[in-house]
Amino acid sequence: MRIEILDESTKQNLLNDLLKRSPNHYGKYEESVRVILDTVREKGDEALFSYTREFDGAEINAQNVRVTEEEIQKAYSQVDPSLLSIIRKSLYNIEAYHAKQKQYSWFDSRPDGSLLGQKVTPLQRVGVYVPGGKAVYPSSVLMNIVPAKVAGVDEIIMVTPPGKDGQVNPATLVAAKEAGASAVYKAGGAQAVAALAFGTRSIPKVDKIVGPGNIYVALAKKAVYGHVSIDSIAGPSEILVLADETANPRYAAADLLSQAEHDELASAILITTSRELAEKVSAEADVFVKSLPRGGIIQKSLDNYGHILVAETMEEAIGAANEIASEHLEIMTADPYAVMTKIRNAGAIFIGEYSSEPLGDYFAGPNHVLPTNGTAKFFSPLSVDDFIKKSSIISYSREALESVHTDIETFAEAEQLTAHANSIKVRFED
Repeated sequence: MRIEILDESTKQNLLNDLLKRSPNHYGKYEESVRVILDTVREKGDEALFSYTREFDGAEINAQNVRVTEEEIQKAYSQVDPSLLSIIRKSLYNIEAYHAKQKQYSWFDSRPDGSLLGQKVTPLQRVGVYVPGGKAVYPSSVLMNIVPAKVAGVDEIIMVTPPGKDGQVNPATLVAAKEAGASAVYKAGGAQAVAALAFGTRSIPKVDKIVGPGNIYVALAKKAVYGHVSIDSIAGPSEILVLADETANPRYAAADLLSQAEHDELASAILITTSRELAEKVSAEADVFVKSLPRGGIIQKSLDNYGHILVAETMEEAIGAANEIASEHLEIMTADPYAVMTKIRNAGAIFIGEYSSEPLGDYFAGPNHVLPTNGTAKFFSPLSVDDFIKKSSIISYSREALESVHTDIETFAEAEQLTAHANSIKVRFED
């Protein structure tokens, strides 16, 4: 991995480099996505099945697009019992964590006869997109469905691309059943997003779409925002390790590569105050790349978006980490909790050398659907909050309104909205 001194120039170059990975920079795909969305919106199932045949090589129709209970039971027989046990353990941890996020309605009544409050209502129907194709992601199934289930969503509709045989991976199906999906449909790509956003004869329209996917899925979600809500527009995965001379270089290197293996656009960054550690981590990474099965992908990721930056002070390193606002941030320092208090921007923070990033991906409980490409400056991880909406409650008695009605009328007239003022005034006519 390349080693550079951290200064304003290298930091700005890195930030500019990372921005190239954003879905907002893939305009050349937008027209293709728009055509798919418009076609599915106009032709419904006909277009959905045609695109599934074209892109996934699977013959899907109205009779087999929805996964049956028989297919789910068959999937259980195909999944190793030990994996099923692990899925259930992970599910328990994810449910327990997200249960603490649940919000409740509240009401505040006053002696003057006024009542103010907030009514919390779960969304009625949400769509969960789960990637397929080259890899299998039962963990994404759990992370997207569980917070919706905890929130109390009525219907959770999952879509995922089928294999050429028209089947969904057994582990994905089992995870969906365990997590509580209402229905699973064999559809992927921009065409699946379109089906969820607009509805077809087979797939119902949803209120919100969540879940990661490739660039076509990301751009499709961006395009349908407004017709439905979305969680975020996910970019390629990224990790930043913040370390001092006390860090274990082998651990740091292994953790950096855990994200670099996702794809060639993934980013792995080490910021350290120790030049010696930087060199050791680089050497360890080279050794790992040669032995790991996805070494080719990892090497391209490191060549394109891998960085080791040597900072003069930990304060400088923390400042750079906050500017980068990484999806995953690991802290490997002598006093990691002190460093953590100074972190302002990160999707998920992993504290200490035994809190490796995959712990969050699979098992600990916090959600692994995280803000990417610097959006951790203003976005949060997927949570129960994403699956609820809030309504303000206002109730005034005549006595409560009488004491403030002239203030309201004056305010409305100052904005030249006389009908607003009148709607208050008529209640106190002689």
